[in-house]
Amino acid sequence: MVDLLELTLAQQTPEHTQGETAEFTWQWLGEGVLVCTPKTHYNKAIILSAGVHGNETAPIELLAKMIQDLFACRLRLVERVLFVFGNTQAIRKGVRYLENDMNRMFCGAYQQLTMDDETQRAALLEQVTTQFFQQSNVDAQRYHYDLHTAIRASLLPVFALFPYQTQPYDDFLIESLNAADLDALVYHNAVGKTFTHFTATHFQAASSTLELGKAKPFGQNNLAEFSAIDQVLRAVITGGVLPTRQKTTIRQFKVVDSILKQSENFQLQLDAAAPNFSTFQKGDVIATQAVGNYIAHDQQVWILFPNPNVKIGLRAGLILKEMM
Repeated sequence: MVDLLELTLAQQTPEHTQGETAEFTWQWLGEGVLVCTPKTHYNKAIILSAGVHGNETAPIELLAKMIQDLFACRLRLVERVLFVFGNTQAIRKGVRYLENDMNRMFCGAYQQLTMDDETQRAALLEQVTTQFFQQSNVDAQRYHYDLHTAIRASLLPVFALFPYQTQPYDDFLIESLNAADLDALVYHNAVGKTFTHFTATHFQAASSTLELGKAKPFGQNNLAEFSAIDQVLRAVITGGVLPTRQKTTIRQFKVVDSILKQSENFQLQLDAAAPNFSTFQKGDVIATQAVGNYIAHDQQVWILFPNPNVKIGLRAGLILKEMM
């Protein structure tokens, strides 16, 4: 039995770093990283990650419970899975990150920053991910679900973001997200430096970043609120039937622009507590700064992840259009 969350919080190494159950073999690959491989042939190699932002605890608890159920034989694993708790130092401290946002460090971007524990962790996660996919069956389909929660409220509370890619998006990935009762899908328009961009770009994995609700400290999460995605992920790794969608038709958006903070006097024309998917009409001023104002050019646009407090040179928000 491996309690990955307990080991991570206590900063401990398990007594045994590899072993097997009746259904699968397992190996602890380092802090917050566990690979489980079924003893029978598998068709998918799946990364389930959480805690890339250390204060987003509900998905971490969700995966920890899933691991417990696998070891207790309450779930029958049929696909190969890499469980990842991302920014372990930030997880222990209960903060989003220590110095820099880890979800902007992938695709080698950590090399552009001063070396510290977080950049070394990002490098390690790239190495572990590479090893996982290279050592999986050649014919296994590759998937990555990166789970997050948010402090900011959202008019569409649960949604997924797809990294930019030129090939068609995977049907099973979209089907599974639809079954998870997400409210929206958002398609990026440019390559980024996120964990899912790394797995999609370097390994052609069907990858998605999931935003699943409110960020709360450990012990304050009601995991029943995350039951839809929990059911779906359990079905994915056990080869079960996906649940039937209960909500209205999922909405789809595409990123059409990013607002970059280029000066200290940068301001977003939004209330500080404005939710994700707030809207602007054509001609509205969305942001002001010394280099010029950002004005909505389309009839209606939505803003995602507005944050005027980012460092200069970083993205302060995504501008979306709805796909009809």
